[in-house]
Amino acid sequence: MTDAPAKMTVVTGETPLWRKRLVSVLSHVALLAASILMLYPLLWMLSASFRPETEIFTSASIWPSEWSIDAYFRGWNGLRTSFSVFFKNSFIIAFLAVAGNVLACSLAAYAFARLEFKGRKFWFALMLMTLMLPYQVTLIPQYVLFRQLGWVDTILPLVVPKFLASDAFFIFLMVQFFRGIPKELDEAAMMDGAGAWRIYWKIILPLSTPVLATAAIFTFIWTWDDFFGPLIYLNRMADYTVMLGLRTFTDSTGTSDYGGLFAMSVLSLVPIFLFFLFFQRLLIEGIATTGMKR
Repeated sequence: MTDAPAKMTVVTGETPLWRKRLVSVLSHVALLAASILMLYPLLWMLSASFRPETEIFTSASIWPSEWSIDAYFRGWNGLRTSFSVFFKNSFIIAFLAVAGNVLACSLAAYAFARLEFKGRKFWFALMLMTLMLPYQVTLIPQYVLFRQLGWVDTILPLVVPKFLASDAFFIFLMVQFFRGIPKELDEAAMMDGAGAWRIYWKIILPLSTPVLATAAIFTFIWTWDDFFGPLIYLNRMADYTVMLGLRTFTDSTGTSDYGGLFAMSVLSLVPIFLFFLFFQRLLIEGIATTGMKR
């Protein structure tokens, strides 16, 4: 007498295909809805720059009833100074700030990461402590100092500190990246007779393109969007940056040109968008590899 083979039921934990597809569809729908929600203010501003003045605040639709580019002409030439002057001033300040931050912060980071000197850990900790100081704490002492130097009403207070490694965040970022570069490269260069400066210029900088690009991108964006600093130190309209120029479109006691404001706001986003678009690969690589050991 032979026993009939027992039936075995295999239970697997694999999710059915239809459920996977449903989850994928729902996830994409949720992400699409969140993207539209986040982009709506930007799309509305873009739409408002093409609307008639009377329709800007009376419709929530992002599709104007009639299209017009008059706001761009009014915004560009509607103030006492052409908006091209504001763009020029912003570009000058932003590019000088980028050059200063990349050069000075990389030098300071190289000293903290690769050189041995007395009190290095103490000065590095002191530098990190400045990250916890709000800008408002040092605002008045800095203003008094710059006024005594005769720098108020010039771009020097906005540019010169960048050449003195005043942004501790970028120093810390570069220190973490430099520490990931093998020190054997320094030792090999020293055996060939290279000094500290040549090692920095010929070895460290070429290998640090991602973190330098990251610092450059953030510096450009933060400087371009800065409103508080230029508001304090720049008084003549001929020296205004784009952010100060946008403020002049609104007047609490007179007539405000909101169409020109939105049109120039759209144009003010173009340099940031293009700068990020061209260097986004280096930005992502710099953030992803900072602090990694090689």
